[in-house]
Amino acid sequence: MKALITGASSGIGRDMARVLAKKGYNLVLVARDEQKLNELAEELRKENKIETQVISMDLSIEQNCKDLHKSVKDVDILINNAGFGDCGNFTHTDLNKELTMIKTNIIAYHILTKLYLVDMKAKNSGKILNVASIAGFMPGPLMATYYSTKAYVVRLSESIREELKKEKSNVQISILCPGPVNTNFNNVANVKFHMRESNSYNVANFAIKKLLKGRFYIIPGLDVKFGIFFSHFVPSSFVAKITYIVQKRKLEK
Repeated sequence: MKALITGASSGIGRDMARVLAKKGYNLVLVARDEQKLNELAEELRKENKIETQVISMDLSIEQNCKDLHKSVKDVDILINNAGFGDCGNFTHTDLNKELTMIKTNIIAYHILTKLYLVDMKAKNSGKILNVASIAGFMPGPLMATYYSTKAYVVRLSESIREELKKEKSNVQISILCPGPVNTNFNNVANVKFHMRESNSYNVANFAIKKLLKGRFYIIPGLDVKFGIFFSHFVPSSFVAKITYIVQKRKLEK
């Protein structure tokens, strides 16, 4: 069995690689930081006696996504995890950083999901896990672009899920929707959380467990479940006000 994980050099992606390695999956590890990938690959080979392949690649470049699919075949699990955020007033945040975010968080997910889904449907087996966020279910003032990218991932995955159900396909798609997690994401996004952060390995372990059981919505933590539930039953304008307060506190570090 083979799993391909993007954004595998740190955080949830790295920890999902560790969890899958313990379950005997051979791994294709994709990220920009080749040194970290090689260190992780060596660790996983020594501890689990699995095969690993390291691919250093910037997935914000569309052609790289297509080349990745051409070079890596027979994937049983695809985990789209690469991504980053940014925090600040929409008129003040860097446009080029936001465009790269959109390419990484949306376009790369879209390309890889589509290309590998075609392969999986042809053999009528396979699993895709798209890493989204609680952010995908609500408006996100002061993190407008990031929240919007995660909303895209949620809606795309929900739509594909229904298509697969109607086709009675054995292929599975799932979305992981965590709240704040203690990873390098916070440094890249230039934020500091003032609420409890989840442990990255615990989130990864929970995600893989639920993925292998066929769960679509994978939501770690009762507080995150409540947040998503809450966002569905109150006006969006009210959720936006609450979210603004939360994001404002992140910037006050």
